[in-house]
Amino acid sequence: MSARKHPTGAPWRNFHGRFKGKTLKPSQEAWLDEDLGPLSPGAVDWDVNPARNPIDLKEYFGDREIWLEIGFGGGEHMVHQAVTNPEIGIIGCEPYINGVAMLLGKIRASGAQNIAVYPGDVRNMFDVLPDGSISRAFLLYPDPWPKRRHHKRRFVTEGHLTPLAKSMKKGGIFRIATDIPDYVRQSLEEVPRHGFEWLAAGPSDWREPWGDWIPTRYEQKALREGRVPHYLTFRRV
Repeated sequence: MSARKHPTGAPWRNFHGRFKGKTLKPSQEAWLDEDLGPLSPGAVDWDVNPARNPIDLKEYFGDREIWLEIGFGGGEHMVHQAVTNPEIGIIGCEPYINGVAMLLGKIRASGAQNIAVYPGDVRNMFDVLPDGSISRAFLLYPDPWPKRRHHKRRFVTEGHLTPLAKSMKKGGIFRIATDIPDYVRQSLEEVPRHGFEWLAAGPSDWREPWGDWIPTRYEQKALREGRVPHYLTFRRV
């Protein structure tokens, strides 16, 4: 049997997770209506770019170095990085529309001008990112999918790591933060198999946060509930 196809002819992908939660506030609806379009790379959309031609990143960021945040949650880390590093451009991918709305509010408040937002599955973004275009990627407190039968849904699997590695520059940095010990185990097993090396010389390299880190709401919840954060740094080889 042949694989399912999107109506445009592109590969069909199952997505496991939520697209929307509680009802959005009127202000959040306004941010989505007014701000998302100008910030969203339209060429990622199936109907706009069914051939999945590479996106022109210079159109959005000029000659800036490009970073990528995969699943930005409420957007606090992404906006922090954008404001702290105005010389770079940062793309955020997040399918959960409530999180997208929260990010748009933070972008308005910060005045950041170096952010692009894709409100969907990061695998679609990987389809159109030029090879070797990403200098730094972040995977911060991803969905742990705790049941063993669901571990194949985690980001740290071949279907995500192979296109991530392809999109990253040699020497690019990939950061993972998680409070789930088994996610740490799987990351340390799988990420090096797909073109990365783990940069750790001693325990402080995974026990202590990065120097430019700000705690996210997910990390704060983990700490309240007694879970221990881990900070893993990999380099594209």
